[in-house]
Amino acid sequence: MMSGGYTSIDNQKVSGSVPAVSDSGRVPVQFADSGLQTFPPSGVQGKISGGTLPPSDADDSFSRPAGGSSSGSDEPQASGWLHKFTVAAYKPYFDVDTTDVLDRLKESLYPFRGTFTEKTATNPDLYGPFWICTTLIFVAASIGTFVTYVAHKLRDKEWNYDINLVTWSAGVFYGYVTVVPLVLYVILKYFSAPSGLVQLFCLYGYSLFIFIPALCLSVVPLEIFRWIIAAVAGFMSATFVALNLKAHITSAGERWVLIVAGIFVLQLGLAVVLKLYLFTVSV
Repeated sequence: MMSGGYTSIDNQKVSGSVPAVSDSGRVPVQFADSGLQTFPPSGVQGKISGGTLPPSDADDSFSRPAGGSSSGSDEPQASGWLHKFTVAAYKPYFDVDTTDVLDRLKESLYPFRGTFTEKTATNPDLYGPFWICTTLIFVAASIGTFVTYVAHKLRDKEWNYDINLVTWSAGVFYGYVTVVPLVLYVILKYFSAPSGLVQLFCLYGYSLFIFIPALCLSVVPLEIFRWIIAAVAGFMSATFVALNLKAHITSAGERWVLIVAGIFVLQLGLAVVLKLYLFTVSV
């Protein structure tokens, strides 16, 4: 059939054509809702309109602030009592500058103030006590060796270096500033007195600073002068420790007097031991 130059094909069977399928009996297919995010998302938010929140399961490693050491590739930090055996646990106690150490050294030379524990309550250090004890060991060994050498030469006697002076000094100073604060800490805890172990280490360490100039003055070859130097140094050191601990020990009840007196006598005993073994020249 021709109309306007076009040929209309009605229901003719043409070779190669596909017959139309009727609509009858067609079953609609329902697809399940996809979990994929549609694009563009509903309620689009971007840099202009706002900020979209990341999915709940997204990795927010870059959105978290860096806190020094990140978890993952770094070694896990120890927790609980194991943290006490790491270097990081004691790092804050060595975080002091020269000004802080010098101020605490000057404070130890004024024992009657009794304000050392108050000034170091928030930042006690172990840097000063460590180097004070190390310096005392060096000074005791060198001064003692020098004094004995001069004394032997003046009397034309043979002199031999005594290595035991170094080991003995190390045992006395390191042992004293370690054992005595530990024992005192246990006693104060027993009487429910407020105390800090690191603060006790700090107090006892700086209390030994007075013995450094005392050892240097022991080169004077006068026995009475050496006794005076040892007595003054011991009294100042004992007063420094006793007065600074008095304010904290008074809460222990009526026995605080005995505790303070014991601390004072023990510090004097250290001075006597140092006089007999370091301030005395045996020829």
